[in-house]
Parts: sequence; C-alpha cells; structure tokens
Amino acid sequence: MKICFATNNSKKIEEVKAALGSNFEIVSLQDIGCHEELPETGNTLNHNAFQKARFVKENYGVDCFADDTGLEVETLNGTPGVYSGRYAGEPRSDERNIDLLLKNLKGKEDRKARFRTVIALILDGKEYDFEGIASGEIIEEKIGGGGFGYDPIFRPDGFSRTFAELTMEEKNEISHRGKAVKALIEFLSNRKF
Repeated sequence: MKICFATNNSKKIEEVKAALGSNFEIVSLQDIGCHEELPETGNTLNHNAFQKARFVKENYGVDCFADDTGLEVETLNGTPGVYSGRYAGEPRSDERNIDLLLKNLKGKEDRKARFRTVIALILDGKEYDFEGIASGEIIEEKIGGGGFGYDPIFRPDGFSRTFAELTMEEKNEISHRGKAVKALIEFLSNRKF
C-alpha cells in the first residue's frame, strides 16, 4: 500500500518507514510535489495533525497521514506541548528549544514529562486518529547524538538512557510516535480493501 506521510521532517519519515516495514510504501511531500510549509495553527495536537492532513488531501488529492507531537512537562503545566517545535520562537531550533526548557526547569525537582503524538489519517474520504504516549523525565543536560528534537534530554521510564542514546529500533518500540504508528499499522493491516 502506498500512502503519503505529510511532513517535511526527514528524521520522522525515517522513523516511520522503519516502523512500517515493507507492507507499506511511504511517499513524502516532495514525492507528491508539495514544497510549501504545511499549516499548523491549532492549539491542540489533534487540530494541527488534521490541519496538515486535510491541506494535503485538499490540495494534492492523495490519501495521507500527518502527525503532531508535543512534549508535556508536568511542573510547567504541560508546556511546551503543542508549541514544542517553536518553543523558543523563530527561527526554529532544537538547540534553542532545549536550552529554554532546561532554563525553565532550573531548580525544579519534579522533572516528569511525557511525549504525546497524534496521527491524523485521511483514507478513502474518512478521517481517523491515533495516539501514542511515552512517559519519562527531563534530565539536566544533553546526552546522546541520535534522534532529534528534545531526545537528548528525555529519559523514558524504565531506561537509563535518553531517546538520543537509543537505536532507532529501540526507540520505535517504546516511543510516542512508535506507539501511534503501531496503532496506525494495526488499523491499516486489518482494513478490507
């Protein structure tokens, strides 16, 4: 099955392709000729994910899925949340986002956090959504060179390593996006075409 993943983030595409395996062919926005920035103006992950998927469906006519992910830090009332990618403002920068989050957590003992991903799927004129959550904590300094975003400062529950220290396979097993993708795969695999 061929389906478009509506994202410009090549790291996300790599992760999802690895999780989906050979039953599905993922095409990118570039593959369908979409080179513009997708709209992302909602105040919830669900709204942003569907906004991106609907934009692709309406403008390019292809079935697709899109995701939105937020890092929710308990002691900061769930921020950065839906604004995780642009937490430190423009221009967007993982480094600046991490630096601001660590600054805002300075001196705080409660560092519990969770990553939450919502995947919006538009298929055959119908809309579906899937969610994945990974709980953990924010450590005090960056460790690891893998992953992207907040991965170097997020240590998932039950692990002594950060997301940035895990292999892609390990991360896909336990991550928020990995869990949401598993739900998507299960749905697509059980569908009658």
